[in-house]
Amino acid sequence: MTDARLRHGRGSLAFSFFVQGVTFALLVTRIPAIQDQYGISDGLLPVFLAAVPILAGVGSVVTEKVVARVRPGTVLRWAQPLVMLALLGVGAGGAVWHVAVALALFGLSVGALDASMNMMGVSLQRAYGRSIMLGFHAVFSLGGIVGASLSWAGAHWDLSLLVSYLPAVVVLLPAALIGSRWYAEGLAAGKEGAGEGAADGEAAVSVPFRLLLPLCLVMCFAYIGDSTVSNWSAKYLQDVLGSSEQLSTVPYNVYMVTTLLGRAVGDIGVRRVGAAAVVRAGSVVAAVGFGVVAVAPDPWTGMAGFTLLGFGLCVIVPQTFAAAGRLFPGASDVAVARLNIFNYVGFLVGSPLVGALGDAWNYRGAMVVPMVLVLVTLVYARSFGGGGARYGGGHERARTVDVG
Repeated sequence: MTDARLRHGRGSLAFSFFVQGVTFALLVTRIPAIQDQYGISDGLLPVFLAAVPILAGVGSVVTEKVVARVRPGTVLRWAQPLVMLALLGVGAGGAVWHVAVALALFGLSVGALDASMNMMGVSLQRAYGRSIMLGFHAVFSLGGIVGASLSWAGAHWDLSLLVSYLPAVVVLLPAALIGSRWYAEGLAAGKEGAGEGAADGEAAVSVPFRLLLPLCLVMCFAYIGDSTVSNWSAKYLQDVLGSSEQLSTVPYNVYMVTTLLGRAVGDIGVRRVGAAAVVRAGSVVAAVGFGVVAVAPDPWTGMAGFTLLGFGLCVIVPQTFAAAGRLFPGASDVAVARLNIFNYVGFLVGSPLVGALGDAWNYRGAMVVPMVLVLVTLVYARSFGGGGARYGGGHERARTVDVG
């Protein structure tokens, strides 16, 4: 594969991560408006919210089977438009069954999208021979900030959901389709890592769950931490630390910005000291962040804790996907698809867990639980490789040619 093709493939995949960040933020930041538009009760809303990650997990499982026959780039090329059309469907409907169908399509297609994007990212990282996964997820964070800003504008100007969503879809959907022409991957799974499963039919045998389980737990714990911030930071600042309603909206924005900054420079850290060291450092920083939040005497101290959380948690998920590709070089697509399921498990568990503990005990104590879980990552850090596992594959490649 030529260096130019790698560069174009990296750029087009990064744009897909950006588009997904925008799309996802447009959905999740307008949940109250969706509830109002369709008259969804508070009791029924959690059912809708839980259905999306459950169906996304199904989509990830289906993608594992599909990529045995077609390349991940083909899945991504069609899954991304489906996600965006589902977003439009959410904004355009009028009856509850309309939004149910749209959210079902969103969940299934977003599972396929997340799995195929990360499959391609792992493949490109291996082709590059150096860490680039954090960069892809940094662009996703940037898209999330853009999407959240568009949502704020829509809410500020009291625009309907359809009017809020339509401009983004009209601009980004054709751009994503055009960009998909330059999708590129490294060596196909099964042509690398002799002994790891040389054929697609052998891929499932070459990914024993007991070896993947540590990474699955790390992924789950990271998303429990992430969902704690996204679902409870505003309530915590306002109800526990006594902030104003306006100030309570700031922690998640700060978290997203620090996530972007941490991921933007994280690949450099992986190249210098290795993935395991970066993940250990991120886990410790995140745990300190939860600790600061739990004992914060005032809103500004709590804000400092959420800032640390962004810098800590941001490195864990991209490196977990990369580690799966490194552990199973002959079946990385299968490993990534299975690992991706625990992304949604973390989201499903995290918010109800913290809410239940907060109601039964108190929210300060509830913050200790994700703190302990993220520290458990230290136990599994060896799954990310030793000091030599600094690049995309199981070895370091001499960088005689820089491909961007």
